[in-house]
Amino acid sequence: MTRIETVTATTTSVNLHTPFVTALRRTTTTDTVVVTVTDSDGRTGWGEAPQVWQVTGESLAGATACVRTMLSPAVTGLALDDRDDLDVALTRVQRTVARNFGAKAALDAALHDLFAQSQGTTVAAVVRGWVAGSGGPTPDGGLDGIRLTTDVTLSAGDASALADTARARVADGFATLKMKVGTDAATDVARVAAVRAAVGADVGIRLDANQGWSREEAVEVIRALADAGLGVELVEQPVVAEDVEGLAWVRERVPLPVMADESCYGPFDLERIIRLGAADLVNVKLAKCGSLRTGAALLHRAHEAGLGTIVGSMMETHVGLGAAASLVAAVPTTLVSDLDAAWWATCSPVVGGIAYEGEAVLLPSGPGLGVTGWVVAGADRPTTRA
Repeated sequence: MTRIETVTATTTSVNLHTPFVTALRRTTTTDTVVVTVTDSDGRTGWGEAPQVWQVTGESLAGATACVRTMLSPAVTGLALDDRDDLDVALTRVQRTVARNFGAKAALDAALHDLFAQSQGTTVAAVVRGWVAGSGGPTPDGGLDGIRLTTDVTLSAGDASALADTARARVADGFATLKMKVGTDAATDVARVAAVRAAVGADVGIRLDANQGWSREEAVEVIRALADAGLGVELVEQPVVAEDVEGLAWVRERVPLPVMADESCYGPFDLERIIRLGAADLVNVKLAKCGSLRTGAALLHRAHEAGLGTIVGSMMETHVGLGAAASLVAAVPTTLVSDLDAAWWATCSPVVGGIAYEGEAVLLPSGPGLGVTGWVVAGADRPTTRA
């Protein structure tokens, strides 16, 4: 019988090659907690809990304490031989603590990774097994790797700098740009116009206001964008997260699609969005919903209700992005997803896992998430800031 033997939570910080700037924050590092789970056969599964004070409210200290103090004792010693065993472990993770979605998502991903390795299949196949309600992972055509497409984010900045960055990202091979707006409603339209002029008509442009506008500002700016004919694909989270009624108010008054992000954590949030007609699309993130199964369920429910979808992430490393990409591979989204967070890192803290090739996200061949160990590790904190 295979059992869960150890659970670890290790903080790490990775430098970004370019500052990441939104209406909510500016950062030059990805600061995160990497969770590992090792079984009695010597296999190790990996997951990640990012620190995002301004969105989820979770911190390195909080996620570490949650994993070490509460979640680890809840699953250590459990069997992990079949899908029913995995179900027991995943249910324990969700029921042991309230909220703490990032910490729960990290352990959830690590358990999926560990189980997938034991079954000789991918995490995406295991997630598809949950969706199908089968007795085990669904076949996924082998372990030859999966190729997905991502957009790339343009940090908030002035029009000239954004135009230069946009040209550079297109030269890097990206066909969909996600512009961060919401920092100054008076100049947002001019910045989008500068980017459109820089990249031409064939490059996709979507906007993310990160809650930066009031209701009235959102309507004014989005109408101006539409009137200018700038070819904006969608506008994400124009108003504060809690104001779902305001999100609906904006959507009723603008001609461009509106996407909910921070307003949609889990199933109850999604049902409220559907009931109020508050969005055309939703952005599903593991650090918001707390598990791969919940993420898959949110995508299915959104599709059932006629909403568009993408899967996104916080600023995470290749570990967390591997789990998010596996979700997309299991339950395809309606639009190109937002899986570029690890692309911003100057290095990966781990060996193996996902890789980037232009706008392509390459999931590794082989079982699980394909992570095989730390690149460089100190006694308590991996050295990954280079």
